[in-house]
Amino acid sequence: MDKIRVAVNGYGTVGKRVADAVRLQPDMDLIGVCDVLSNYQTKVAAALGVPLYAAAPEHERAMTAAGIVVLGTLDRLLSLVDVVLDCTPRGVGVRNLEHYQRAAVKAVFQGREQHDVAGHSFVAQANYAATLGRDYTRIASSNTISIARVLVALRDGGLLHKARGVVMHHPHDDSWQPLSDRPAPGSLPASKVRSNQTDELNLVLSGLDVVTFIARATPKQDNNHYWIIEADHAVTIEEVLTAFRASPRIALVRMADGINSYQDLQALMLDLGRPRGDMWETALWEDSLVVQRAEIYFSYQASEAAAIAENIDAIRALCASERLAEDSISRTDAALGMRHDFVSWVRAG
Repeated sequence: MDKIRVAVNGYGTVGKRVADAVRLQPDMDLIGVCDVLSNYQTKVAAALGVPLYAAAPEHERAMTAAGIVVLGTLDRLLSLVDVVLDCTPRGVGVRNLEHYQRAAVKAVFQGREQHDVAGHSFVAQANYAATLGRDYTRIASSNTISIARVLVALRDGGLLHKARGVVMHHPHDDSWQPLSDRPAPGSLPASKVRSNQTDELNLVLSGLDVVTFIARATPKQDNNHYWIIEADHAVTIEEVLTAFRASPRIALVRMADGINSYQDLQALMLDLGRPRGDMWETALWEDSLVVQRAEIYFSYQASEAAAIAENIDAIRALCASERLAEDSISRTDAALGMRHDFVSWVRAG
């Protein structure tokens, strides 16, 4: 089968990551990336051999004047591909939809856009089959992705009757935003029950009794989630661990290994050679797991980089190149080098 031809529109925080992930997939070709800027990011991309395109003729002129080799504009790039990953700033993707429709290419939007931009939201472990052959989808937020991962693991293990969770969410800080528009430092108390995370989860994973209570963390933190799960029967810790170990994209971490915080996880990712220190998995603290008869308590770290793997699976789902979610997930995870356990191989060696 021919490789899927992929474009990335927007080469910023998300765009550069998904572009790298596409380049690692044996069944995909990165045909080019498109941007509006003539800064260090596009210059580095050019130096790395990434084919560059400009969003419009005026941007092409500016990029050429800055010494960047540009192969054309967005319209030309779209004529060469099967699917585009829209990684433009919030609110821009919905305006780009007309370009994609005119070019008759499939499109994947990011979680910063509203669900209505595609009329569909995506998490591979939750609704891959329902995404097959669609023209457009939107990747759910990183918080919702991690919630879906752990709840699907418990559901598939027969351990989920209802779930109540607290989502400590750190506000997204777009580097392109003026300082005056960026989120203020400091934390805020939770403001409502049945948060946006609950509503978004129901878009990709319906039929579960789930409520999330959301609070804002400081911008220097990552996203921490704390859960109380009720099964419909008494369970053991080993049953819960077995369910998590059997599910992809959940990595168990332990304080005994010196992993006590987001900062420790970030340092670990850098030590493991992860590009940009990214953690694509959901890191669940084994130490936090407590079971009391039918109640299960635990916490985990939800990284914004979790969306990178979902973008790759969304490409395959839209193009229907893999019919089964588990096959696409396995291919993606192998290409990226994702793990169930970050340090067990060190112990084993």
